[in-house]
Amino acid sequence: MLVIVGAIIVTVCVFGGYAFVGGGHLDVIWQPSEYIIIGGAGIGGLLTSTSAGGLKALLHQVLASLKGPPVSKSIYLQALMLLFELTKTAKANPLSLEPHVEKPETSEIFKKYPSILHNHHAIEFICDTLKVQISSPMSPYDLEELMDADIQTVHEEEARAPSLVQKTGDAMPGLGIVAAVLGVVHTMGKLSEGKEAVGNSVAAALVGTFLGILISYGFLQPLAAKMELNNAESGKLMSVIKAALLAYAKNCSPKVCVEFARRTIPAEYRPSFEEVDKATSGAGKAAA
Repeated sequence: MLVIVGAIIVTVCVFGGYAFVGGGHLDVIWQPSEYIIIGGAGIGGLLTSTSAGGLKALLHQVLASLKGPPVSKSIYLQALMLLFELTKTAKANPLSLEPHVEKPETSEIFKKYPSILHNHHAIEFICDTLKVQISSPMSPYDLEELMDADIQTVHEEEARAPSLVQKTGDAMPGLGIVAAVLGVVHTMGKLSEGKEAVGNSVAAALVGTFLGILISYGFLQPLAAKMELNNAESGKLMSVIKAALLAYAKNCSPKVCVEFARRTIPAEYRPSFEEVDKATSGAGKAAA
């Protein structure tokens, strides 16, 4: 939502300020040919530099940026409760955990926590790690290295989309100059038509430079920064899950596993010890 609000503020302030100071006429800014040149070249360059899968990930992250934060206190609390139930079940009987991690979408445990169930990266991370521990338990040191490799791979994949937006934004001022140069070339053919015609044509050409800079620094660069922030916050959820699973590998009790995870949650979203204790106690009674 803040992305939309920010884009509106940029648009209103830039074009409103132009119209207000000096009585600028907004109709001069409307130059379809400049928009086509810059927009088409930018989109074409973006398509050239990515794949079908990369484009799908890009669209997904852009749409996600238009929504609220990817994590919240409620989501973290759901993650802690899910990890508590999984580690509690594993402590009682590791083999009883197998149906849950093999098909999490049909698991009664996972179904209780839809925010986590719909996060495919988190679900794959949890299930794959527990599958390893069930089939062939690893030492905490080796397990941590395995989880770090998984997190790093996901991080690298998610970083590609913001990088594409960033590079496209970096190219926009240059594409604006291309549009302006083409406008000047067009102006050369109007030198015999008088000062007014030449002036209007030069103004239209300069709109290309203006648009390239505005699109870059007013829209694409902030969008790339927002996407990077969302990815960092999503990655923090993976670190929280890692802390609990690592504590489980060290043979800690379910409540201690959850406490390890809780301590890694950013202060902005971190549930209090009392909140988590009350929630886990309630879950324990319900299971009994």
